[in-house]
Amino acid sequence: MATWNLTSTQQHILICNGSSCKKAGAEEVTQSIRQEITERGLDPVLHTSRTLCNGRCQDKCVVIAYPEGRWYKEVTSEDAAWFVDTLITGASREDKVSHAYNGTCFERTDGTVAGVEKDVAIVKKVSKTF
Repeated sequence: MATWNLTSTQQHILICNGSSCKKAGAEEVTQSIRQEITERGLDPVLHTSRTLCNGRCQDKCVVIAYPEGRWYKEVTSEDAAWFVDTLITGASREDKVSHAYNGTCFERTDGTVAGVEKDVAIVKKVSKTF
């Protein structure tokens, strides 16, 4: 296993490879995004991580970009080029964004399924520790 030097990394891309996303082509999405990054010589500044479920199965395939905190939905392997473009330019395909961080929390975009509420009592208890 490699231990990457991340000192030049500017963005971290999390690519869901949970079971729902996997069935919808997540491995192909992962490989296409990584290939696009490599072909553009962006490996030092864009780091990818394959994850397990991110809890947004309705939005499969899910790709998350940090530090800006954008969650992308319904990403396919054909989307790799525009996705990498958004990371470079800061522009976004709003039709593919499911959630965006506003400095306080993640706001759901129009047309994105809200999802199941988490237990509010637990959330309040945990948030007091931060």
